[in-house]
Order: sequence, then C-alpha cells, then structure tokens
Amino acid sequence: MLPIRDEIARGIYGSFFGLRERPFDLTPNPRYLFLAARQREVLSNLRYGLSTPRGFTLLIGEAGCGKTTVLNAVLSELNSSKNRCLFATNPTLNRAEFYQFLAHGFSLSPAAAESKTQFLEELRRDIEMRFSEGGLTGLIIDEAQSLPYELLEEIRLLGNMETSSEKLLNVVLAGQPELSERLNESSLRQLKQRIALRCELKPFDASETSSYIAGRLRVAGGLPQAIFTRDAVLAIYEAAAGLPRTINVLCDNALIGGFAEQVKPVTARIVAEVVRDFDMGRTASAAPEGSIRENPGVEERSIDVEERPVEEETLKDQTRPGIVSRIKRRRCVAPSGARHHAS
Repeated sequence: MLPIRDEIARGIYGSFFGLRERPFDLTPNPRYLFLAARQREVLSNLRYGLSTPRGFTLLIGEAGCGKTTVLNAVLSELNSSKNRCLFATNPTLNRAEFYQFLAHGFSLSPAAAESKTQFLEELRRDIEMRFSEGGLTGLIIDEAQSLPYELLEEIRLLGNMETSSEKLLNVVLAGQPELSERLNESSLRQLKQRIALRCELKPFDASETSSYIAGRLRVAGGLPQAIFTRDAVLAIYEAAAGLPRTINVLCDNALIGGFAEQVKPVTARIVAEVVRDFDMGRTASAAPEGSIRENPGVEERSIDVEERPVEEETLKDQTRPGIVSRIKRRRCVAPSGARHHAS
C-alpha cells in the first residue's frame, strides 16, 4: 500500500492512468514549465528588462495565459546575492500600505514604512549601493490593470530614480489587456512614455496545446497516447481557447471523469461533459466536424505529439461540479462493448 503522501500526490485517478502525480495540479511546480516560441520571446524580453538598467517593461496577456508563471521563471534565473527584485501580487493596497509593503520587501527600517520621505531616502541609498556593487534592483507589479491611478503615479515617480546615464530601478508592469487601454488615457501618458520594453503573451495554438498536455503527462510519469485521444485534446483546445489555466482545469476534471467511468484514454465526449459542467459557453458541437464522437462504439485516435518541455500555471482550486456524486452513482467498470477499456 502506498504511503498517504504518495496517495495524495497521485490523486484519485493516478493509479488508473499510470501517473505518479497529478499532472494538472493547482499549485506551481517548476518541473512543469512549458515555453512555446511566443513564451520564449516574452521570457527573453523580461530577462533583458530585469537584468539590464532599462526602467519600465510592460507585459500584457489575457487572464490565465501564464504571465505569473513566466515572471516567476525570470525571478528564479535572476536569483543572486547582488540583485534584489520584489514581486507585488496584490494591487488593492492603498498608498500607505503600498509603501509599507515596499519598505518591508526591500528590508528598509521600520521608520521607512511610516514616512514616505524616509522611505525614498533609504531606498535610494540601498539601490545606489547595490548598483555600485554590480547588482540591480527590480519591482514587479502583477495584476497592474487593477491598480488605482494614485499608485500608478507613485510607481512612475519611483521609476525616476536614475543616474545621469542609467536607470536605477527596473519596473515590470504585468496585466491584462485593460492595462494597455488604461495607459492610453491622457492622465497616464507620462507613464506610457517611460515604457522601454513591451511584450505580449498569447494563448497557445492547437499544436502548442497538444504539446503542453503531452509534456505535463510525461513529467507525471504517464503515456500521453494512453491517457487522452487526439479528439479529446482538440476539444480541450477548442473550449479553453489555448489558455493554460483553463486547459489545466479541463484536463484535471476530464481525468476525474475518465476514472469515474473507468474509460481510457479519455475521449472527447468526456471532455464535452466537463465543458458543459463548467458552463464555459462552448459545447462539443463547437469543435470541427468529426472531432467529437458521441457513439461509444467508434474508436478515437490517440494523442501523438512531439515531446517538448512543459509549462506550469498557478490555478485557483476548482472541482468539477457533482463529480463526487457521479462517481458514487456509477459502478467502476467500463460499459460493455464500449470505449477503450483498461488493459
């Protein structure tokens, strides 16, 4: 019998699908990093923006497309005793709380957290000393589209810390497309003029989605062709629109559905049920003709994609609605004459 920790890691469907851990788990894991061509380009831009004195960098991407993941990847690369980079993920702070957060994050004195004047003096000394020793200071603001105007203005002023020839503080503003729209407002034109680098993270295309799913399954110890059919992967891509967060949610719940029915590989019909359960606005009929089969006697093609590295995305905990009761209702045996029984 597996230790309790191993049983938790494998999940309820791990043994059935031959997985040693949950491949679409809801917590970050650097082993699951996936970089398609566009993600690599964004990573390179962010690496450049934080490793050289560039000032402001703008990262735009839809919710769930992997912005936080890429930012964490850059931070792990820049981890050095010479550098200091603060990652702010809560945009709902007021001005006083924002400066308290920065003072604590940059290890300034308690007085700096209470006085903006003291804060600016200590921060500048800290940044200049680090710069003289060959290090850089960075500030990453995630979910920046939700920042109030007053904080965007404070961040702009912080970006003014510079020598006669170099920027002293690198700032990355990461947010959804609304951030780009806000920067077009006349009140924020000074901030927009200071952006030295701009990059955009796009959703995966169909091929990248297939590689993303297959890669995560391999990392978890599974055989992709034995776990999802090609048509199931296509249905996931159609419903998720290439967004990694949604892909993870659909895949995890499709594996639960496959386990509940004792069916493998998971078919497009099971994926379509998950899509309906989550009310995603897309149904099985949205996929190309012939990609989703309702007839349980018709065999679907197994997934077969090129092996590539894989991406990890931080997700909110989501559980397929009604899946527990569904598992209880169904016997754990595949229906007679049905789809791909376990061998």
